[in-house]
Amino acid sequence: ELVRQGEALKRTEQMVDKMDQDLKTSQKHINSIKSVFGGLVNYFKPKTPESKPEQNGTPEYNANNRLKEAMMSSKEQESKYQESHPNLRRLDNSGFDFSGVDSISAVQRDAYPKNQHLRTYHQKIDSNLDEMSSGLSRLKNLALGLQTEIQEQDDMLDRLTKKVETLDINIANTDRRVRQL
Repeated sequence: ELVRQGEALKRTEQMVDKMDQDLKTSQKHINSIKSVFGGLVNYFKPKTPESKPEQNGTPEYNANNRLKEAMMSSKEQESKYQESHPNLRRLDNSGFDFSGVDSISAVQRDAYPKNQHLRTYHQKIDSNLDEMSSGLSRLKNLALGLQTEIQEQDDMLDRLTKKVETLDINIANTDRRVRQL
């Protein structure tokens, strides 16, 4: 949603730049109408080719790389999580998945209690904590990406506000000139 909003802000900023360019052209035409010699000067003045509106320091909008990376890694982790989550996958007949239990090193096995049932539960708790840690890491990355994107869009809004205020003043001045004609 933030990426879509950023693209909309970029289009709005481009439209404001085009309006500013059109306003400059209309002011030139008003000046030529206002003065007898202005029309003659504009007639003999070489025509300037229609130029693309100035970007006024507007960089091309691309969603924040940090946000893109966080979204991609989040989608990857989400699919892995769904495969391993007991409520999101099909359960085997055994009821528990201890496939990761055998891959524990001998040093880690010594850290668990000697009782087989307790050891199994401790190992299961550790694997659940690992999954929680992975999920929290994913959330942190998403939050940092969102924060950066919001800051960039806030800067864009500040730039856009200044442009619109300037454009509003220029439109009022042009309107006043037209009414004087």
